[in-house]
Amino acid sequence: MQNIWLLAGTAATIGFVHTVIGPDHYLPFIVISRARKWPLPKTLLISFLCGLGHVLSSVFLGLVGIVLGLAVGHLEKVESTRGNIASWLLIGFGLAYTVWGLRKAYRAKPHEHVHYHLDGESHTHMHSHAGEHLHIHGQLPGAGDSNLEKEEKKEKEEKQNITPWILFLIFVFGPCEPLIPLVMYPAAQHSTSGVIIVTAAFGLATILTMLTIISLSAWGLSFVRLGALERYSHALAGGIILLSGLAVQFLGL
Repeated sequence: MQNIWLLAGTAATIGFVHTVIGPDHYLPFIVISRARKWPLPKTLLISFLCGLGHVLSSVFLGLVGIVLGLAVGHLEKVESTRGNIASWLLIGFGLAYTVWGLRKAYRAKPHEHVHYHLDGESHTHMHSHAGEHLHIHGQLPGAGDSNLEKEEKKEKEEKQNITPWILFLIFVFGPCEPLIPLVMYPAAQHSTSGVIIVTAAFGLATILTMLTIISLSAWGLSFVRLGALERYSHALAGGIILLSGLAVQFLGL
């Protein structure tokens, strides 16, 4: 049992280092929550669920390998393949989000409209298409939002709903390569408690490190004001996610 606790301490240390040196573990949550103005509890909940899926998917793969009698080398190849898929998913998501953010920023550019009245008078006013725009001059009873406003509201709701799921999918595909050999030792000893202890140590260290970095970063970013660049916050978030995906894929972070 002493060996198991030593292995658990090693697992916790590796989990901490594995998370800190992997920007894909926290950067997407930091920049997305900043751009979408998520409250911290929502950000941490989504981060926790993604981190849990990240760890448990590798645990499940390790258990399947044990049942099938696969060697560690075979499992590591599978994990490597999963890592490639996850990094390309992150790159694709970052690129798509950047393009969407640029489109949103363009639509949010303030511009003037001229409004003519039936009495011949006219006036101009400044607005953008980023949010709701309702300019009432004797609006007919029952008239509601314009088609443009309805499309924007629908698009906003769809993006808000799908983004956490995309992040969760990417993290489920993302492998925890160091966990596989750590779990295989107690599994080979037929020690169920050992597997649980080692997995819990690695998982807790990984998820707590994620949540700590995200919390501190969110607190620091709360003091940052982008000013005129605020409308590019989504594009900037997508660009950072894209860069982190490229770093994982080509630099092995």
